[in-house]
Amino acid sequence: MSTTVAFIGLGQMGGPMSANLVKAGFDVVGYDLSDQARALAEASGVRVAPDVVAAVNGAEFVITMLPTGQHVLDVYADPSFFPATRPDALFVDSSTIAVDQARSAAELARAAGRTAIDAPVSGGIFGAQNATLTFMVGGDEADVASAKGVLEGMGKRVVHCGGHGSGQAAKICNNMALGISMVSICEAFVLAEKLGLDPQVFYEVASTSSAQCWALTTNCPIPGPVPASPANRDYQGGFATALIAKDLALASDAADSVGTATEFGRLAAKYFRQHADNGAGKLDFSSLLVALREQAGVES
Repeated sequence: MSTTVAFIGLGQMGGPMSANLVKAGFDVVGYDLSDQARALAEASGVRVAPDVVAAVNGAEFVITMLPTGQHVLDVYADPSFFPATRPDALFVDSSTIAVDQARSAAELARAAGRTAIDAPVSGGIFGAQNATLTFMVGGDEADVASAKGVLEGMGKRVVHCGGHGSGQAAKICNNMALGISMVSICEAFVLAEKLGLDPQVFYEVASTSSAQCWALTTNCPIPGPVPASPANRDYQGGFATALIAKDLALASDAADSVGTATEFGRLAAKYFRQHADNGAGKLDFSSLLVALREQAGVES
């Protein structure tokens, strides 16, 4: 008899993640507010429930993949949520939220006699689609071990980072570095073009030199060199600018809470927040290159 997993949040990340669980042999029951998301999930083999309570009823694992920490806390705080679940159900939140929100979610689960872990992901939509995500997990060791089989159905690596909230801490630190590196790569391309270098030539140099990084060789901001990069699809799909802006804001808030400067992280947050506010919120964050080119007077 297959293990039943409830999946709350079937969007760009949750949809393919839940589909991969179906492929891995799990019985997946899902719910999302979006009609389109529910339809796509159903087409991939997910049993779609009419609401959250119906989705979690009888599930051994309950995964949430929601836009913000407040969404997660609202679900956990609903008085009908935990009573609808099995007493031995394990709750896995894979959303990217604040560290203190992750700890509050774990406390809500504990108060209801349940156990929970935070397990945000790295790898983006491509990783979600191909089951190559990395999970950064915070929680008790035994609970992390219990969830490992489910997580491995959606990703290639599970890293236990420490106690509750440590998965989120690892995620926001990682994404702060990612945001900073993407800004630097976009600025480097613009400068190269202003100096008369062909972008393809600069890519060939930088990708095999000390500037090599994920933002360059996997998510390259210029079309051409990396076929899978969103730049080749007019920056559609990928890691939305609005989401990196959100994550960088979380990193800044976390830095404030522990008295850490993170000046480059804050500058990257400003870049991406402005870019999102200027209409690029749904575009991949590498589309920042377009805005920087316009500011510099570089023709695309």
